[in-house]
Amino acid sequence: MKNRESKSTERSIDRQILELFRERSGFVSGAELSAILKVSRTAVWKHIKTLRSQGYGITARHSSGYRLVSAPDVLTPAAVTAGLTAKILGCRIICLPETGSTNSEAYRLAEEGAAEGTVIIADSQSKGKGRLGRSWLSPAGVNLYCSLILRPPILPVDAFKFTFLSAVAVARAIESSVSIPPLIKWPNDILLNGKKVAGLLNEMSAETERVNFVILGIGVNLNMRPEQFPGDLRYPATSLAIESGLEISRLSFVRNLLESLDSLYTDYLCNGYGPVRDEWVARCGMIGSRVSVSVASEQIEGVATGIDDSGALLVKTATGVISRVLAGDVEIL
Repeated sequence: MKNRESKSTERSIDRQILELFRERSGFVSGAELSAILKVSRTAVWKHIKTLRSQGYGITARHSSGYRLVSAPDVLTPAAVTAGLTAKILGCRIICLPETGSTNSEAYRLAEEGAAEGTVIIADSQSKGKGRLGRSWLSPAGVNLYCSLILRPPILPVDAFKFTFLSAVAVARAIESSVSIPPLIKWPNDILLNGKKVAGLLNEMSAETERVNFVILGIGVNLNMRPEQFPGDLRYPATSLAIESGLEISRLSFVRNLLESLDSLYTDYLCNGYGPVRDEWVARCGMIGSRVSVSVASEQIEGVATGIDDSGALLVKTATGVISRVLAGDVEIL
């Protein structure tokens, strides 16, 4: 237990140093860092050395102190939390070089009692999960793969709402990174220029009358190159970098995502599902479009008219019948 607390304290000091560097454009003296952090100047030097080993470019000048000149796009707890303003999400951040699935890791931690707001981020996944048991391609160093633990006071029947909340948050984060408007595709995809750029997979543990926890699983293609996509994908896929021509900072993106999720979740707890639903509908690229839905062995074609209170997609067929689709693959015609 003491070892865990010690590591947490070390990460907190690293985070505080990075935040101080970001607040200042010039040098920060060792004496000032020592006074602010309440550690010795020798300890300050050791933390600077640790940050340098993680790829941070920190120059030192006699009588002036230290200055941050460059930062790697590496996902570490200290880097993610530096400057993060979220109130609930990010209370604990776990960054893994590789895992089977961030959702599986989050589920395990939630069962062990991990706090609401815990975030698991992986640089790569060997068994990334997609919807309906499909896999999610997860190469290292280019994308965002994360899962978040929530413990909302809801009934199991309301858990679907968090897929819609996640979709809106991802759309907001994409808008903060590129000038191309993302569109939401029911039930859990985000499109950029008509191609899939992000996917969601939410899971939960529940009893008859209550939810123990919800896992929000999010995968976003940030900097993947065309040659990294396999040729046998079910639907066209892309990345923010391909569509925008920009290199996307994973650190900036994950901070924007956590702050968007935090804001939406806080608003949901105070004001209910209505605002989330309204924004989801406004961002959905399917409403009013002709669609084809594959449901088991059945094919439904018609116009997507909206979603109902249970999250089902409403499709009006040529005969005027409104079909409720609870699960299936949708193609926009």
